[in-house]
Amino acid sequence: MSRAETIALLECYYAAFNAGDWAGMLDCLADDVAHDVNQGERVIGKDKFAAFLAHMERCYKERLADIVLMASDDGTRAAAEFVVHGAYLATDEGLPEANGQTYVLPAGAFIAVEGGKITRLTMYYNLSDWTAQVVG
Repeated sequence: MSRAETIALLECYYAAFNAGDWAGMLDCLADDVAHDVNQGERVIGKDKFAAFLAHMERCYKERLADIVLMASDDGTRAAAEFVVHGAYLATDEGLPEANGQTYVLPAGAFIAVEGGKITRLTMYYNLSDWTAQVVG
């Protein structure tokens, strides 16, 4: 893939995220996608990513803004930087109690692409910052 094709793939992925279009997000992923969850373990597979999305939908309502996409010339590696505007809807296990708190959190992702699909998605955000905002 070219750099432009990878950027177009990521634009589709993040547009689907902001639209709440989980099927559209999943369409951008390889079947054996590796998902490195912030502060967690790597999970493999589109089915596990779908379960992650269902969990996130139950606990959080998020929208991404100020999205900046970057990709290598050969399109195999990419990164995204953005600001998450969210609401904490239901208590997530091991985290503070939810009662609709809102947060604004810088975040990013490192991404691998092969064959027109995202093969790895490594997420990063500052959990301490998020916790301070929701406990605040």
